[in-house]
Amino acid sequence: MEIELRGVAGPDGWPVSGCRCASCNRLRAAGVHYAPTHVVVDGVPLEQCARREVPGGWDVTGPRGGRLLVASGPGALPEPAGGVVYDAALLDLVGCPEHLGRLRHAGAVTPATDVRAVHIDHRVPSPQELERRLGYWLRPQDGPYRLLLLGGARSGKSAEAELRLAAHPRVTYVATGRTADDDPEWNARIEAHRKRRPSRWRTEETTDLARVLGSAEGAVLVDGIGTWLAAVIDEAGAWDSPGAVQPRLDELVEAWRGASAHVVAVSDEVGLSPVPATASGRAFRDLLGRLNQRLAAESEEAALVVAGRVVELG
Repeated sequence: MEIELRGVAGPDGWPVSGCRCASCNRLRAAGVHYAPTHVVVDGVPLEQCARREVPGGWDVTGPRGGRLLVASGPGALPEPAGGVVYDAALLDLVGCPEHLGRLRHAGAVTPATDVRAVHIDHRVPSPQELERRLGYWLRPQDGPYRLLLLGGARSGKSAEAELRLAAHPRVTYVATGRTADDDPEWNARIEAHRKRRPSRWRTEETTDLARVLGSAEGAVLVDGIGTWLAAVIDEAGAWDSPGAVQPRLDELVEAWRGASAHVVAVSDEVGLSPVPATASGRAFRDLLGRLNQRLAAESEEAALVVAGRVVELG
């Protein structure tokens, strides 16, 4: 089956006429324009192919018998026909990359499926950022692979971690931050994270990261290392002597090194924070800083997230 995309943008194109957003302005300044999505299958326009409407789009049969699942427009999430493995899928990946993960999980999309992004527009900052994201979504990486994402408070590091694994078929989310009866603001943060991640992801709320990393398959997202370290110190009652938990840190690094899954972990870059006013706070900072260094040394990739933007670390 031969698929030709003569346009890949949303119905208003990209940049959108009259729109002053940064995304559209970047393209205008570069003299770049993307036409609305127009698909040709085996030399025949998509609209003239045999197709059956499904929720969110169409199940299309090409002239040579190939099967396509096609999103009808921006925000559309086409439902696959039962038992069908598609030869191609044309999806709104900018709007919902997680839908691709769901299709993979259901078996409707396989590694042999030709997946393309359509209906792209100013929901993504730039073509370069789109290409960066498609690199994760179109080619979900199996393990062993380790990525450490660092950043300050509210830097966007958790959102970046979730974005990278959005299209992966099997994700285990390890939440190391536990709810507390006396801290409603912290509980609200945890609940916001729960609502944001895909419902099909399996969640483990635990501090036994070594066990999870030693047995997990598919992809694992750990959020995050800083809250894990605080919880481990709490469990040991070691705030007066945080160094007592060093064996747990060594155990984590060993499990990280030996993990067979695709692991993404979020951690706080303590060098961006004020100097703690207490001895226990300074000890925590030092432990986490050294742990970040050790995990980064055992990682294929490390990156820093600043104001929602990603700086790759060599």
